[in-house]
Amino acid sequence: MIKGCFGCATDLFKIGLGALIVIIGINYYSNRSDLVTIKSCYDGDTCTTTKGEKVRLACIDTPELRGSKADPVPAKAARDYLNKLVAGEQVSIRRITKDRYGRTVAEISKGRMNIQKQLVSKGYAQIYQRYADQCRWSR
Repeated sequence: MIKGCFGCATDLFKIGLGALIVIIGINYYSNRSDLVTIKSCYDGDTCTTTKGEKVRLACIDTPELRGSKADPVPAKAARDYLNKLVAGEQVSIRRITKDRYGRTVAEISKGRMNIQKQLVSKGYAQIYQRYADQCRWSR
């Protein structure tokens, strides 16, 4: 009987430990902020770090460079402005999730400047309403 209770306690401990690991994993993406260096930005809302991580800027949408919805002039302007702000620079990154293409969806900041908010305020991007709840500033 005592052995059975010990087994139950061990099982409960394992379940609790497993739940804690899941919670920590979720918080890893929602609350973690690291420093990365941006190598370059492909378009107005997608950059690559010097370590090869592809980052989709959260909560914004910029004109497309290619495809049926392409609007190349403002798309290039957004890309060039973003590169001017962050290419070759160390930025703070708050990882939120991964998208369907495997890119990290994240907010990035340079000093006190939120890069997404800056792109919107300068007219290079719009708030992506579908995902606006991922960023405090865009709600």
